[in-house]
Amino acid sequence: MFFVCLLSLSGAKASSNIGVNFGQLGNNLPSPYRSIELLTTMNVGRVKLYDSNPEILRLLSSSNIQVSIMIQNHEIAGIAANQSIADEWVRNNVLSHYPETKIRYLLVGNEVLSYNSEQGRQMWHDLVPAMRSIKRSLKALNIHNIKIGTPLAMDVLQSSFPPSSGTFRSDIIDTVIGPMLKFLDKTKSFFFIDAYPYFPWSQDPENISLDFALFRGTSTIRDPGSGLTYTNLLDQMLDSLIFAMSKLGYSNIQLAIAETGWPNSGDVEEPGANIFNAATYNRNLINRMTTEPPLGTPARPRVSIPTFVFSLFNENQKNGPGTERHWGLLHPDGTPIYEIDLTGKKPLTDFASLPAPKNNVPYKGKVWCVATKDADEMELSAALNYACNQGNVSCDALAPGRECYAPVSVADHASYVFSSYWAKFRNEGGTCHFNGLAQKTTKNPSKFFSPVLFVSLYHSTRFIMIIWFFGCRSWFLQVPRCEYLKIKEMKIRSSKQEFFC
Repeated sequence: MFFVCLLSLSGAKASSNIGVNFGQLGNNLPSPYRSIELLTTMNVGRVKLYDSNPEILRLLSSSNIQVSIMIQNHEIAGIAANQSIADEWVRNNVLSHYPETKIRYLLVGNEVLSYNSEQGRQMWHDLVPAMRSIKRSLKALNIHNIKIGTPLAMDVLQSSFPPSSGTFRSDIIDTVIGPMLKFLDKTKSFFFIDAYPYFPWSQDPENISLDFALFRGTSTIRDPGSGLTYTNLLDQMLDSLIFAMSKLGYSNIQLAIAETGWPNSGDVEEPGANIFNAATYNRNLINRMTTEPPLGTPARPRVSIPTFVFSLFNENQKNGPGTERHWGLLHPDGTPIYEIDLTGKKPLTDFASLPAPKNNVPYKGKVWCVATKDADEMELSAALNYACNQGNVSCDALAPGRECYAPVSVADHASYVFSSYWAKFRNEGGTCHFNGLAQKTTKNPSKFFSPVLFVSLYHSTRFIMIIWFFGCRSWFLQVPRCEYLKIKEMKIRSSKQEFFC
């Protein structure tokens, strides 16, 4: 444990250049005051917010932590179209707290160029005009030490390997990237990038070494185009951006890592998401980024790179696969998930050993999406209805008398629908989450459904039709009426419940 005491917020000194992303997508997170106490105790040098929360900004005024605030995506269009809206935003969200709160970065939007809908494409074209409007607003107020930028994902690149082949996407290179680089160069700001080695490694673990992704590789990779040698995956990712910018004539724009990290847990088919790897990645990252003089990258050695680790807490209300809710350094109660030293001063060998990971190899078996055990039935019912109305998800099998009607419970019906929805939409970005009502399992849920007898009596015949349901399978049996009385007393047993005919 690295929380020995809580420092007083007033006069506290941040001793690290490492920043932390402070997301708030959780319903069990500490109060803003407690969160700022934790940031201060952890010696966080910078904190990045995903909005301009006035309470958090007010509390940060008592610290020496440098702050990055964000204009949210839905605000970009108005700011781009109207200078007075930009002026008002800056007055309300910057001037109200500056300079007591050490706002040093103002980010316009979040991964804007990753949205490819019609509305998203309009946001692309509004992005740089909005950045210019905000810069004019700050200049009018004589504020010159706040850098304007926008965090982008690695998908802005059309080519990234080898790094020397780095090239921006053709659909944004002229209309967005070119004007943006011109703005960043003129204002001496940073190209903010969200860079996660976990994703390329987890998508291709056979060809990318896990050690290479975790900064502990013993082998090197040589870029045939540049002749540069690489010892880790993050350097490769960053240099691909440097080469892409250089090809457009901007070889001197500094990089800043807006987000990076490693998930401490995830779904069963998300390999390598565990505490051991998360601790290894972040400890090595911090050690590397706090080294003096700076290490830089092979393409740009000895250049400091401002870095924000993602994230402060595990956030249980984030959508997407399980890893999305497990990037935190801390549990929601404020206790550390693993020991970390953001100053980079603690030798890596001094950290206590962690249990060896068990999921570094991709899972090869089947996975089902089922309702969580403690899910609220009203919420489950609403989620079930939502899924039934999406595309080709058919819920006809759940109708009374149909093959998946039994067992008759909202949870079991929801599990059937969740699995059906996920199977149909997972390749299109559909997830097994449903606002926390669903989870993945490697156990076939149909094997655990309790068998139920449905007996239909046909008065016009001498037979009774018995329909036996087991999970989503059924068997039919005609029984003479005289035998029905015997069957009626039969006790049906299952591993979960007992039923009587």
